[in-house]
Amino acid sequence: MAITHCSNSTAARLVVAALVLCASRQGAAGIFNKSQPPPDWGLEAAKTHVPDYAKDAAAVILFDEFVETVDAQGRAVERERRVKRVLKPQGRSEVSCSVSYSEDEKINYFRVWTIAADEKQYQAQDTDFFEEGDTGVPIMLSTNKTRVARPPAVDVGATVICESEELLEPYIHESIWEIQKGIPVVFQALEIDLPTGRPHSQSWHNYKSVPPIEVAPSHWRWELKDTPALTLRNVPSGPEWVAVAARMSVQWGDAAIDGTDNQWRAIGAWVTTLEATRPEPSPEIAAQTQSLIAGAPDFYAKLSRITDYIQKNIRYFVVMRGIGGLQANHASDIYRNKYGDCKDKTTLLISMLQVAGIHAYYVPVDHRRGVVDPDDPSLMGDHMITAIEVPADVNDARLMAIVKGKDGKRYLIFDPTNERVPIGNLPSYLQGGYGTLAAGTSSQILALPVLPPEANPNERTGTFTLALDGTLSGSVDSIHSGSEGGELRNDLKYSDEKERREALETSVAHDVPGVVLNSFQYVQPSDLDKPVEVHYKLTAGQYAHQAGTLLLVRPRVVGSDVLPFNDKPRTVDIDLSATGKWHDSFDITLPAGYVVDETPDPVDVDVDFASYHSTITGKDNHLHYEREYVVKQIQIPAEKAAAFRHLEGSILSDEKGTAVLKKQ
Repeated sequence: MAITHCSNSTAARLVVAALVLCASRQGAAGIFNKSQPPPDWGLEAAKTHVPDYAKDAAAVILFDEFVETVDAQGRAVERERRVKRVLKPQGRSEVSCSVSYSEDEKINYFRVWTIAADEKQYQAQDTDFFEEGDTGVPIMLSTNKTRVARPPAVDVGATVICESEELLEPYIHESIWEIQKGIPVVFQALEIDLPTGRPHSQSWHNYKSVPPIEVAPSHWRWELKDTPALTLRNVPSGPEWVAVAARMSVQWGDAAIDGTDNQWRAIGAWVTTLEATRPEPSPEIAAQTQSLIAGAPDFYAKLSRITDYIQKNIRYFVVMRGIGGLQANHASDIYRNKYGDCKDKTTLLISMLQVAGIHAYYVPVDHRRGVVDPDDPSLMGDHMITAIEVPADVNDARLMAIVKGKDGKRYLIFDPTNERVPIGNLPSYLQGGYGTLAAGTSSQILALPVLPPEANPNERTGTFTLALDGTLSGSVDSIHSGSEGGELRNDLKYSDEKERREALETSVAHDVPGVVLNSFQYVQPSDLDKPVEVHYKLTAGQYAHQAGTLLLVRPRVVGSDVLPFNDKPRTVDIDLSATGKWHDSFDITLPAGYVVDETPDPVDVDVDFASYHSTITGKDNHLHYEREYVVKQIQIPAEKAAAFRHLEGSILSDEKGTAVLKKQ
């Protein structure tokens, strides 16, 4: 049960998931393999009957208990006891035991036992334990580790007992209880044992509040029974799993006060204090900034010159240990080294804006929409972005990602870690989420903006010729702006010519089987606010199909905008990924002697979250396809599933629609 520190999981969409976590050190082997029989509490929990609702699961958690013992300085020792049972062969992977730790933490003990299906008892030995580090992220050097145990004799019917105790980081005064798992939980509990008189506060995410039992003065216990598994495996266009999963946050630090707004203010004030001296500009930063903004005619010009410099010159890379998962490096070091993580890029941006006379603030967020919950004050998050205060007299249409705070001030939300989306716009993965404005006593929770469709415009035109044998040849030209243009820029940065060809061929072949890509070209202007262009030529044999004297041809040659959907009952929100406006115009020159005999009906769908309009017309020896798709919202509630299915079904029907050609 740990806090997720600031990270750049934006790169999960852009390149790789670059999580900025705490550093760590390896524990001594001797604390893991002290020979002893399974504890009484484990043997008792192992007698728990598997309830009927869990019998179809691969595994089940019979017992899961956390006890946080907090000292006078607010530092906690965490003990976890867990008992799991394997119900199906695939459940073997669900019952491993692990403890994550950093250099500021210490594992006091970690023990694991197995009660096999035949009732024989085994204890994990040294050879059953191993270390895992953050080696999967190539742009991060982290000493954070996880101690993992592979329980012995694990098979169907086996019960695994895990027990560990860990001294946690001294600067985290919060516990996040992850209530819901990927498998059912029969019984679980959380205890917080605080020094006498020390206050606490609690908040819940996707779960009805449960009052605690005071087992002793300042010692609180929450108990839950029969928590179902959460799986989104067969839920298309769904939200992030962690955004839906139930959890509870308990605060015992400065945020242990009454009132949600007060708790967010305390969390933001803590971040403000943590980063207080980090953005102080050095003489070198001041000189660089003055050089950048010299002659800038307006507020936007100043912003774009500074942000463009950071996006293009400060490489994303993480070297971090201990509190470095939460606290940025000093701006002078970031500028000198020319690299940093999400916190560092925000720090340097705040520093340079300070030189330019512009106020800016840290905003802890999570790149997964819905994880940060305005009703659940917490440090939970994995990324840091920037809120730039916009003066009252500035009204620039290019600054679209603006929100108004509770203090009446306007803040431009910007992600300096994202190297491809220009100032004024906002990556789609951040839109519609929440972040903590860390502005001292003015700190607050901010709803991140959802940009209008016009902020993400994309145009595609195609000119094709259809031969008598059904072969289609032609060219496609498209321009991509906004967040979609940023994603395409990122793909180009991290791919070579061969990979680009393969990706484009795969995409086009999805719509045009048997296609041959004759040539392709990407045009990427250096200015981030200019669109990326894609040009390619193709040939596809047997595109049109003979039906007697008729030819059948699909007017919508390339492009598919259908999101995954099905007819199953919906209980979670539908994620549309991004707002935007997509316009296509295709012209097909028909074979000599053929004219259009019949075309599919126009499609006109208007719902509150999107619209789709298409027409197919024939004139002389040309077939013309035109359509516009507009998405106005990023996430819609489950009760609108019927409207969503109607929209997607209409789009799918339009994309597969066939025109009939006849001989004159």
